[in-house]
Amino acid sequence: MYDRIITHDDFDGIISAALASNILKIDRYEFAGPRTISDNRFPITESDVVCDLPCPSEVGLWFDHHAGNVEDLSYLGRSPEDIPGRFDTKPSCARVVFEHFTSEFPERFTAMVDEADRIDSFDWHSIEDWRAETPGKVVDGAIKLKSGERRERFAFLARLVSALRDGELQAVSELAWVRTRYDAHVAEEISMKEKIERDASFLDMDTGREIVILDRTHHKNQDPINKNLAYLIYSEALAVIEIKSRFRRGIKTNDIAFSMSLSLNLNEKEHGKDVGEIMRRLNIGDGHKGAGAGTIDCASKDAMLTQKDRILNKIFKYWKEMPYEL
Repeated sequence: MYDRIITHDDFDGIISAALASNILKIDRYEFAGPRTISDNRFPITESDVVCDLPCPSEVGLWFDHHAGNVEDLSYLGRSPEDIPGRFDTKPSCARVVFEHFTSEFPERFTAMVDEADRIDSFDWHSIEDWRAETPGKVVDGAIKLKSGERRERFAFLARLVSALRDGELQAVSELAWVRTRYDAHVAEEISMKEKIERDASFLDMDTGREIVILDRTHHKNQDPINKNLAYLIYSEALAVIEIKSRFRRGIKTNDIAFSMSLSLNLNEKEHGKDVGEIMRRLNIGDGHKGAGAGTIDCASKDAMLTQKDRILNKIFKYWKEMPYEL
């Protein structure tokens, strides 16, 4: 009935695909980011299962947990209740898939879904908790490795989905071909931290230095980083925003992408900060309470510079309107 799984190319998407593959007996996988699906640049049919991504116009089963994707459906006069699959605002899409088929999964999948909840929500209790090596973080690090060819990475992700479908998270994290990528990722993060130190700043109005700004639009090449490493440098910050140029076929464009996440400093406190809500209010993207992202199309470099300042000022305005007590 279904012959392909299309999923987000992050830890949550991979676990979601492994769950769906185990139940639906599908061994063909494709990987994409949200914008690729929103822009209809990926052909999808009723024989496809889509996980952790916006809902396409045609789909066999759709599983997701992003509130903004439901808002986009409502603009088109569609409702998640009318789409085969399941939508729920859970900490991870993996949790949504797991609960949809919950009585049919072997016990070993519980640990995978628990890790997907924590990793996708950045739900750690401290810096030490976040940086501690666990099976889930080893697999997540292997997924996050930036160096290498796109085709090579997608081949790794497909192999990883199959391994997680058939094995335990601990065992998969110990596989040589997973560990090799994780070790390369750890080395890669050292260089990323140095780049963050060079690019980091704060808005003039942010006198409390609450939000670290990583403006990387001046770089000529795609040079990805893990923005959360900024918390190792600015341990008192409450959030970090990365701004970067969008590239198409390796060519830099005037379009820009924003991504934002909350600090671990907020995880143990009552607060009203909601990154996903900020992205939705800006009408540029979506996310969860703890993390979100969006994009802006710009016709020129001048337009990009204007939009960048406008969006940053609005983010800070919305941020300050959301409650937080020291």
